Amino acid sequence: MNIELNKKLLDRLIKLSGSISGKLGRKITLMEVCGTHTTAISKSGLRGLLSPYMELLSGPGCPVCVTDQTDIDRILAFARLPGVVITSFGDMIRVPGTHASLEVERARGAHIEICYSPHEALSYAVQHIDKEIVFLGVGFETTAPAVALSIMEAKALGIINYSVLSVHKLVPPAMKALLADPELNVDGFILPGHVSVITGRKTFDFIASEYGIPSVIAGFEPVDIMEAIFLLLKQIVDKKTETMNGYARLVSEEGNIRAKKAIEDVFEPEDSSWRGFGLIPESGLAFKATYADFDAAARFPVEVPYSSPPEGCSCGEVLKGKIKPYQCPLFSVVCTPADPTGPCMVSSEGACAAYFNYGDE
Repeated sequence: MNIELNKKLLDRLIKLSGSISGKLGRKITLMEVCGTHTTAISKSGLRGLLSPYMELLSGPGCPVCVTDQTDIDRILAFARLPGVVITSFGDMIRVPGTHASLEVERARGAHIEICYSPHEALSYAVQHIDKEIVFLGVGFETTAPAVALSIMEAKALGIINYSVLSVHKLVPPAMKALLADPELNVDGFILPGHVSVITGRKTFDFIASEYGIPSVIAGFEPVDIMEAIFLLLKQIVDKKTETMNGYARLVSEEGNIRAKKAIEDVFEPEDSSWRGFGLIPESGLAFKATYADFDAAARFPVEVPYSSPPEGCSCGEVLKGKIKPYQCPLFSVVCTPADPTGPCMVSSEGACAAYFNYGDE
């Protein structure tokens, strides 16, 4: 870490944001739409250091957090099926459903394995041909290619005891839903770096061209985030509106063509429900007919009882940037990382967990 560079950037940001805030007669409001950015901003102390002149809000950038309550309850229903093994990334294990969580179901006897990749889940299926292995396809454009490749490999190898519950989410449609909210008052967006590596910069041009709001794709080091904020402030000063690439060392104009093709080969867009937002058109990924045999939802039709978010939980409002985590009445009183009420306190990328762990207020 270049301490001197960070100090110079921070001093420059404080000076420029103070000047702009003074002219506007209010604080500047920026929103990041990436859980890794949420954590990095809190961990580095940037939120507090810039708070006299700037509000840094967290948006729907945590894939675990935005997974709809009904989908969580469907996952739990799968876990109760005899002969079914649920394989999942670790963050999903403790996300509360309406009546339980995967952690609770495992304690009750369900077979649940934590995997670090869909390929690991596929390998587990090969080693346990007497079991039905269901991988939970949770994530944005970043994780969807690896899931798609695992399905293609399973089909090519004739592995018939592997399936995926696709609750993937696509970021651009969610951005449109966010921008359509008349109550949203944001001066600029810090756009996700990992997602943009896959999608490419051009995918987010609509934010500037259709909505007239500046945005910058950012990396994840404090210097990356500060540079992105500076580029946003410059756009505000210069009265320009662009979707800029502040992470050019990894993000290209068109993105990762091979990764996008893998997604397109296996999946097609479908309407999908997001926590806090409801149904967003074409924001999820459904199986194409060619790979429909690997759709866990079709293979194991289950009845999902009425789903409801945890009583008093404000995760939906946090994800829309309507409130900050500490404004939820449950925050740090009832809801903590050790005993979470909502998903934003469970995930390492959740805003509530970041605020709790790093003392943001």
